[in-house]
Amino acid sequence: MTVTPTRQGSVSPESSDLLRTARELVPTLARNSEQGERDRRLPEESVKALVDGGMFKLAVPKRYGGHEASLRTLIDVSATLAEGDGSSSWVVSVCNSVAWVVSLFPERAQDEVFGADPEAKVSGVLTPSATAERVEGGFRVSGRWHYASGAWHAEWALIGFPVPDSTGRIVDQGMALLPATDYTVEESWFVAGMRATGSNCVVATDVFVPEHRVLSVPKAMAGEYPPQRTGGALPRSAFVQFLTGAPLVAPQLGLGRAALDLVTAKAADKAITFTFFEKQRDSAAFQLRVAEAAQKIDTAHLHVHRAAADIDAAAARGESLDALGRLRARSDLSGAVGHITEAIGILLTAHGAGSFADASPLQRIWRDSGVGARHAILQPEMIKEMYGKALLGVEEQISPLV
Repeated sequence: MTVTPTRQGSVSPESSDLLRTARELVPTLARNSEQGERDRRLPEESVKALVDGGMFKLAVPKRYGGHEASLRTLIDVSATLAEGDGSSSWVVSVCNSVAWVVSLFPERAQDEVFGADPEAKVSGVLTPSATAERVEGGFRVSGRWHYASGAWHAEWALIGFPVPDSTGRIVDQGMALLPATDYTVEESWFVAGMRATGSNCVVATDVFVPEHRVLSVPKAMAGEYPPQRTGGALPRSAFVQFLTGAPLVAPQLGLGRAALDLVTAKAADKAITFTFFEKQRDSAAFQLRVAEAAQKIDTAHLHVHRAAADIDAAAARGESLDALGRLRARSDLSGAVGHITEAIGILLTAHGAGSFADASPLQRIWRDSGVGARHAILQPEMIKEMYGKALLGVEEQISPLV
């Protein structure tokens, strides 16, 4: 596979072993991608290969045998996996992001999840689409949580719920850990792209959740969570930015690189219909399009890596990014997805109508990227408005996700 300047720039020294493993998995993931689409779930061979490669414990604390990798490493590894299959990358990224959230819980809860199985996969939906009742020692929770990516293969689920006091008054927004024995997975993920992510609906009815398996979302966003035994830097990462960068943006980077590789590889043999060019690569118009797409992909990487560097550096210092820093990171991440979307559109146009053939991997890349780019937390205009307000000193807030 061609090595672009973008891919060389994505390698960080500390992540070289994990990146090498991810690179070795790409052919297997690519070979199974069609089956995953048909079955609307990751093929077992892909899941086993990812587990054997340690891809589901990238963000698991080291004391449980995890890698406790930095956000930059998690992004680079997830992006590499997306070169083979967008859905596989998405599931790995989501499970690792949720594993990172688990690392913020009281250690009794972490012991229950990772102490028994360091490879435990955890799906997650933070939307508080539930009802809850405070009872002795915890809560009883019922609800339906849509878009739980990786739910088919997860042993645990992280779900959001409105936290009541003893009178029933809602006093907080919480997230709770449920073992798979406490919920069912309802098949509801029928979409145009990212089909194999199995982002189905988690359903729980009158489930008891002990107090130690509950965490406050606002406090986690503010960096207030129980002290950890090891005191590692990773749990201090910015909450919203970590959850945006790893699962939502990293797969886009890999999909953009895969599209560029496919189009440039085919250009040596593919003609341009209704012209005298027997090879696309000989056309100046084609060359300009490829250069424009590559530049947008590079721009996306530069912004994502700046955001990751800011988040990782602040966590290593034991500091919280200020509001302006957090919003610049959100702007970097959201803007990067926009650049990738534009780049893939340019590449499809340059390659021609054949891009949309069922047999062409480009159409799957286009659909996977298109669906992933529309995740609600990315909202480019809302994030630009928030960033602009911060730059101008306007105090009005339009979202709690700063």
